[in-house]
Amino acid sequence: MAQAPSEPYALETDWNYIYTNGEEKTPRGQDGLEVKNPATQESIAEVPDSTARDIDNAVAAAVEAQAEWAAMPPQARAEVIQKALGILQEKGDIIAENLVAEGGSTQFKAGVELEQLAPGIMAEAASFPTRMDGKHADSVIPNKENEVHREPQGVIGVISPWNFPFHLSMRAVAPALALGNAVVLKPDPHTPITGGLILAKLFEDAGLPSGVLNVVPGGAEAGARVVSNPDVDVISFTGSTEVGKQIGEVAGRNLKVQALELGGNNPQIVLEDAELDVALDAATFGSFMHQGQVCIKINRHIVHESIADEYTDRLTARAEGLTVGDPSNPDVEVGPIINESQRDQMMAFLEESIAQGATIETGGDKDDLYVEPTVLTDVSNEMPISCNEHFGPIAPIITFSDIEEAIAIANDTGYGLTSSVHTRDIQRGKSIAKRIEAGMVHLNDQPINDEPHIPFGGTKASGLGRYNTDAIIEEFTETKWISVQNEPREFPI
Repeated sequence: MAQAPSEPYALETDWNYIYTNGEEKTPRGQDGLEVKNPATQESIAEVPDSTARDIDNAVAAAVEAQAEWAAMPPQARAEVIQKALGILQEKGDIIAENLVAEGGSTQFKAGVELEQLAPGIMAEAASFPTRMDGKHADSVIPNKENEVHREPQGVIGVISPWNFPFHLSMRAVAPALALGNAVVLKPDPHTPITGGLILAKLFEDAGLPSGVLNVVPGGAEAGARVVSNPDVDVISFTGSTEVGKQIGEVAGRNLKVQALELGGNNPQIVLEDAELDVALDAATFGSFMHQGQVCIKINRHIVHESIADEYTDRLTARAEGLTVGDPSNPDVEVGPIINESQRDQMMAFLEESIAQGATIETGGDKDDLYVEPTVLTDVSNEMPISCNEHFGPIAPIITFSDIEEAIAIANDTGYGLTSSVHTRDIQRGKSIAKRIEAGMVHLNDQPINDEPHIPFGGTKASGLGRYNTDAIIEEFTETKWISVQNEPREFPI
C-alpha cells in the first residue's frame, strides 16, 4: 500500500478523485483530465473528467446534507469558516506553490489571492450566519402580525474560472456554506486542484459535515449538468459572457437564481490634469498583473491628446522593464498565458488591429505561452484589440480631445464591469464616474480592486447579481413571510 504524502496539500498528492459526500472517489473506466504547468508544459496531475452522473451523485449528497447543516446554530457554521481560514493561513505557502505551478501565477499574484482576497471574503463570510436577520412588521389587518424570515436557498452550484481559481471559488463557497447552503463546486479543468479539491480538503479539515461541500472536477459535460440539475437552486458562475449567456438560458428556463460575473472591456480614462506618476503606476499594474488575465484589468487606455505622447513613452518604458518568465522565479512579474487557445486569440486580435492601422510601441511578440508586454498606439475603439476582451498583457491607447468624447468611447461597448478615471479634480472625477456605464468605477486608481465588504459586479453583458457583503447574502438566501392572526378576523363572505 502506497504511503500518503507527508504534506496532503502539496501538488505531489494524488488528486485523481471526485470529492462527494465526504469521500474521495476515483471513478473506474472514465477518461481523466491532464493538468499541465503552463510555464513548462509538464504534466503535474490528473483528475477525473466527471460525467453528468457524477454531478447528480454530488447534488444528491448535497440535498441530503443541507437541511441538517442549515439547522446547526449560526455559531457552529461560523466556526467552520473560521477554522478553514486558520488552515489557509497555516498552509498558504504550500497552496501558493500550487497556484504558481497549476495556474501560472506569479508569486506576487499568488500572495494577493491567498493573503488578501480569499482570507478577506472568508472572514466576512464568518459573520454571515448571525446576519441572516429578518424583520417583524405590523399588519394592515387587525390583530395580525407579520414576520419575514431569511432562509438558505438550498444547493448552490458553483462553476469557477482558472485565472484566480482559489479566490473565485472561495468567494462563492464560503458565503454559501456560512448561510446554511450545501455546495457542488465544478472548478475549471485547467485548475481543478487550487480551484476545487484543495477547498474540499480545507473544509474537511475544518470539520465541515460530509456532503455539505462536494467538488467534482470536469469539463463541459459536468458544467452543463450542474446548471441543468433540477435540485441545484442557484448557479454561481464566473467566466466569459458567451458561456454565461448559455448558462443563463438554461438556468432561466428552470427558474434558478443566477449570480454571473462575466467578461469586461474596462476603460481607464486619463484626463489632461491627471497626476501622471499615479496614472502610470495604475496603468502598469492594471494592464500587466497576472499577464492581463484578469476580468477587471484595463482593456483600454483612453488618454487626453495633450498628454498622450508622454503617457505612451512612459508606459512603454515600464512595459519594457517588466521581467517575463517562469513564475517559479520570485523575480518574474509576467508569467505564461494559461493555454495556446487563449494566447492565439489575443494574438489574432493584435494582428488584426495592426493590419487596421494600430502601431506597436513595444512588445507584440510571443515565445511559446509567453506574450511580451505590449503597448499599442493609433488605436480606435472599433479595432479587435479594443472592442473585445483580449485578456492578455496588452495596453491599447486611444486618444480623446474632450470629456464627452472620452465618456462616449468608454461606454461604446457591450460590457460594463469596471473602470477607472484619473484627475486631480475629485468632483469632476465623480461626475464622470456617474456617467460611466459600469458596475464599478475607481478614481485615481486602477480597476483591479475587490473588497469583501463592498458589492462586486457589473452591468450590461458583464453579468447578473453581485458578490460580497449583503449582496451575496441576498443571492444565496430567500425570504419567507409568516403571518400570525392572533384573534379571529371577520371575512366578508
